[in-house]
Formats: sequence, C-alpha cells, structure tokens
Amino acid sequence: MNDKKKIKIAVLDLNNGFANQGMRCIQQIIRDWTKNNHHNIQTDVFDVRQKLELPDLSYNVFISSGGPGSPLETANLEWDQKYMRWIDEVNEFNNSYSNYPKKHIFFICHSFQLACRHFKIAKVCRRNSTSFGVFPVHMTNEGRNEIVFAGMQDPFYAVDSRDYQVIETDEIVINDIGAKVLAIEKERPHIPHLERAVMAIRFNDYFIGTQFHPEADPTGMTIHLNSEEKKQTVIKNHGEAKWKNMIEQLNDPDKILWTHDHILPNFLNIAVEELVEN
Repeated sequence: MNDKKKIKIAVLDLNNGFANQGMRCIQQIIRDWTKNNHHNIQTDVFDVRQKLELPDLSYNVFISSGGPGSPLETANLEWDQKYMRWIDEVNEFNNSYSNYPKKHIFFICHSFQLACRHFKIAKVCRRNSTSFGVFPVHMTNEGRNEIVFAGMQDPFYAVDSRDYQVIETDEIVINDIGAKVLAIEKERPHIPHLERAVMAIRFNDYFIGTQFHPEADPTGMTIHLNSEEKKQTVIKNHGEAKWKNMIEQLNDPDKILWTHDHILPNFLNIAVEELVEN
C-alpha cells in the first residue's frame, strides 16, 4: 500500500464550532472506504468558518459539510467570500483542458445551499417550518442515470435537517452550466401551490451536492434524537409518535443505512478513478 500513489482528501468543516455527528460520519465513511479499497489516503480537515481554512489544489477530492445558520446572510462575511473564491478556483482548474486528473467536490446540506446560491441555479429561501427526520427522496430521470446514485432505490430514504430550502430552479442557468437536477422531495398534494424542494444537483461533471445528509448513520442519529433537547423539540413540533417512528426507521437497513453505505462511497470511487488508473 505504501508504494501506491497517495490520494489527498480534504473535508471542509462548515459547522462553525457547533457539535455535530456529521463530521464523525464523513470521516468514518472515508476510513471504511479506504480500508475496503486498500488505497493510500491522506485526509485533512479544514475549519472554514472559524479559522478561514481552505484546502489548496494539491488535494484530489473534497467533501464539504453541512452546518448551522442561514446560507443567505453570510454573503458579505470573509469566510463565505473566501469559500466562493475557492469553488471558482477548483472549477477553473477543472475547466482547463491541460489539468488532469480533475478534482471532485461533494456539497452537503448547508454547503449545497451555498453552492446553489453561488451558481445562481435556484432560489434559496427559508422554509415555513424546520424539516427534520427521515424522509423519502425521489429521483428525477437524470438522477436514475446518476452513477453516484448507483444501487439506490426510487424513492430512497435520507436524513433531512434544514430550515432553508432550494426551489425554483433557473432552467437557463442549468442549461448554460450543464447542471442536472437529480432528486426532489416528496410530493405533498394536500398543501396547494407548494413547490417541491430540490434535494440533489449535479452542478457539472465534477461537482455534485445533496440537500439531505448522505453521511448520516443510525448511531449518530440515535444519539442526536435521544438528546433531551432534540427529543423535546421533535415531540413539541410533531408529537411523540413521530419521534418514536424516527427512532424505528433508523434501524431499518433499507433506509438511511443503505444511503450511508452507497452515496458517498460511490462518489469517492468516481472521484479517485483517474488517480487509480494513473
């Protein structure tokens, strides 16, 4: 293994110092994937919001995390502007024919909202109420052909945790940059004139993102849901039956565990394919 080419993976932490299970899950997925594929991997974490840290272009693969707060109100902050410049730098690298292998980014939840705002691909706005739980995600035709979704059922289940949403995609921008909407949230016909939120987008050949949390695992979600604060919040907003149902769904191997075991590992396989071939 030591004589194999080293693959450098950067994990961008956008949690702003808030305790969360997402970073643990992302790093565990990378460790498990590394062990299963016998790659020579270096993984480094960058604190984007607190320390203004961002990886340079010596890294091969990037996973950008979720995080708290509004994806709209930070546009004038230094970390946000630096993050957007970094996205552009990676994109410019990939757009140069002479640069090879290309560099892949996976945007999760808050990062996904920021990327949608940056590319002006859709409207990012606050939801009427917080979405939190395990929900079905419905693939589009493009999503059914998306290799990162290989092995996924339609619909598949994922952890959703957000106060904001991405809606009203701009078809002109989508066509201009070659983007594809891969998944949307469940239809709610009992609520009139409600547009379904976009749950996944392939921005280009190398950038992809999800509104949901593909890294979430049953262990982390169980810890989160059993914390007294979150438990009481769910019960207050949705009732105790909803909280119990969420706990039960965590133990279903065909739901979030299936999503956890497929989407990010699929992304990593694709992202390192050119490197492994070399």
